[in-house]
Amino acid sequence: MKTRRLTKKEMRIFAVGQLGWSILGGLINAWLVTFYLPTEQDIAKGASFYLPTGLIIFGILTVLGLISFICRIFDAVTDPWIASLSDRSTNPKGRRIPFMKRAAIPFALITVLVFFAPVNGVSGVNIAWVLCTLILFYLFMTMYCTPYNALISEFGKTQEDRMYISTAISLTFFFGTLIAYLPFVFAGVLQGMAVSFAWSYRLCFIVLSAVALICMLVPVFKLNEKDFVDAVPSESNAIKSLAKTFQNKDFVKFAASDIAYWIGLTLFQTGLPFFVKVSMELDASFAMYFLGGMTVLSACFYPIVSKLVSKFGKKKLVITGFLGLALAYVVTALIGVIPGFKGIVPGALIVIISAFPMALLGIIPQAIVADVAEEDAIVTGEKREGMFFAARTFAMKMGQSVAMLVFTSLAVLGTTQDLKSNDLTASPVGLRIVAIVAICFCVLGAVILAAYDEKKVMKTITDNAEK
Repeated sequence: MKTRRLTKKEMRIFAVGQLGWSILGGLINAWLVTFYLPTEQDIAKGASFYLPTGLIIFGILTVLGLISFICRIFDAVTDPWIASLSDRSTNPKGRRIPFMKRAAIPFALITVLVFFAPVNGVSGVNIAWVLCTLILFYLFMTMYCTPYNALISEFGKTQEDRMYISTAISLTFFFGTLIAYLPFVFAGVLQGMAVSFAWSYRLCFIVLSAVALICMLVPVFKLNEKDFVDAVPSESNAIKSLAKTFQNKDFVKFAASDIAYWIGLTLFQTGLPFFVKVSMELDASFAMYFLGGMTVLSACFYPIVSKLVSKFGKKKLVITGFLGLALAYVVTALIGVIPGFKGIVPGALIVIISAFPMALLGIIPQAIVADVAEEDAIVTGEKREGMFFAARTFAMKMGQSVAMLVFTSLAVLGTTQDLKSNDLTASPVGLRIVAIVAICFCVLGAVILAAYDEKKVMKTITDNAEK
């Protein structure tokens, strides 16, 4: 069957799906800790405790941190499993989109349910509820995202197409993350209308999840996968396919650096409300304003990223992004250390410094995975894009898991409260330590990626195209 390239319009339609799942992912990243580990300001507004929040697991872990870590370990099984099912699928409608169609509705529904702990108070039932709903959240996230990401390589038939798709989905990813912060504004409005603290946020989560669902279904119903892809299903089972994926040394180097990236990024996303409220001593709504400013400013750099890639290559620019993000964390760590360095000024400085690195790190890594997947297919003769992007998704989730564990454990250090009490909140000292740890991971990511052999990968692809 003869296939064709996607038009620019069809690439943008494809990117709408990323807008949807990034909203749902953003709700969990931005609100899981904020909702279940309320600050003193939130407590004063009527926030409730649903989980034990002290460092009660071996004296160093919170219950929420342990739950998050368990869920990501669960992903270690589901990521390669779903990827293998997708790679091996013989569905007449395609290997990817049928999975996305089945996952979209439960993915959106379970995201909302995460925040509906059934007992209004600290309870073991709530612990079980959050654990089970989060496990399901990551399962359906994998069912949608792994096939979706595999299409980046399959839809991107040329380097130009891949960079355009990577740019488009990066833009929708950041806007989706920004949209996930809207409850900072609208929850306050609802509270002013006598809506309870918990329900003011839950109503926002319901509306945003509905919007996300519509976005996720757009590429499912608007794009016919078979018009663009005519791939032969892989014959390797999950274990063999995963083993082959990690036999690719360049991918292993990239994946290791990517884990460091996601740790750094998630520490920022999770910590932003706390940096704003506790360190900068601003209203919570400024978290959205800062993120919005960063997203818009970052988007201004998007048109030049492809040109920079043509001139400098992908690896050098990603390393630059790592170091730029580390610099933004240096500013974060200095909040409150330098006399008078609080309020809007450090927030604005962080936005300006991080915008360009965010553009680089948002666009280029996906294109690198597509390059490695294509090179591997040329060398091995087997197309396993799903497994490569599943491994990248796993790197993302592992990085996020470690970040959640690190944040919930470190953010409370330096507090004068009883570390086993249920009114435990983040402290300026703990948040400063979080920023320093984030700096270390960003630098580590840059060091690891320096070993990636970009010249070899691109030479294999170029030589094959010339045949």
